[in-house]
Amino acid sequence: MSRIAVLGAGAWGTALAQCYAAAGHDVTLWARHDDLAQKIKTEGCNSDYLPSIELHPNLDVTSDITDCLAADVILNVIPAQYLRDNLRWVGPMLRDEQPLVICAKGIEVSTHKLLSDVAAEECPKANIAILTGPNFAKDIARGQPSASTLASHTATGKIFQEHLTARNLRLYSTDDMVGAQVGGAIKNVIAIACGISQGMELGESARAALVTRGLAEIARLTTSLGGERETLMGQCGVGDLILTCSSTTSRNFSLGYELAKGKTLDEILASRNSVTEGVATSKAAHELAKNRHVDMPVTTTIYKCLHEQMPLDKALGELLDRPARHEKE
Repeated sequence: MSRIAVLGAGAWGTALAQCYAAAGHDVTLWARHDDLAQKIKTEGCNSDYLPSIELHPNLDVTSDITDCLAADVILNVIPAQYLRDNLRWVGPMLRDEQPLVICAKGIEVSTHKLLSDVAAEECPKANIAILTGPNFAKDIARGQPSASTLASHTATGKIFQEHLTARNLRLYSTDDMVGAQVGGAIKNVIAIACGISQGMELGESARAALVTRGLAEIARLTTSLGGERETLMGQCGVGDLILTCSSTTSRNFSLGYELAKGKTLDEILASRNSVTEGVATSKAAHELAKNRHVDMPVTTTIYKCLHEQMPLDKALGELLDRPARHEKE
């Protein structure tokens, strides 16, 4: 049995805490606000973010970060654009080589850095890994089978796997932290495109084309940053794309769908209590690709729709009017 701390009591953080508590670990879930921590304790579930899931008795909830510092491994589930501030606060309190797993997906907008780089800067003492893959929080919390990619340096990968193995969450290891993170981040942008396609009733063939060309974009950005194309054939690439680009359960897919049905971005975001990472990632990825001269037309088009108010019919026209290319390009 391991002591596991989960920082962030949203849907995904709560689901991971539930998963590992059910697997027999001693789990502490940290909520930023005390009123949320007390509410979860009182109700026995996280009704704000993961309703109808009765939490395991092995799961403790706290708003005191010091309750988490003795853990064998810390899972940080803070959303990407808020991660640096959290790590800057937590970092000085960590032990040397304390395992720290980043469970958010995205690229930091202000610096265009991957989250492992953010973590290395703010938590230089920590032993850092990335957990990413095709998972919906409700599935994991209910104990339904799934799989993910656990990315870390080769020498320490076994340590993380020993702590984080659960019967319903199979982990596949890799030392390609770049590929794992780019796949997990950009798939959210492609999912918005697929949601728009679904909302515009363009058909399943159009969605399939977006998924496959989206994978090509992910591969180009991955290799430009030193990652490996082969990594994207696993859970963090193809797996995550298949899940996120085909279901309204995905916050990113549903955002695109609602945009296509006439809602504004501000209206959609105001109606949600969870972060839709693809919105910020589209900006970071567009700027990163531009700086590195990587061609990412789907990502660029979604950036223009979200941040430059490009009409959806014009965006569709731009993609359809692109010149023909070789399949490998």
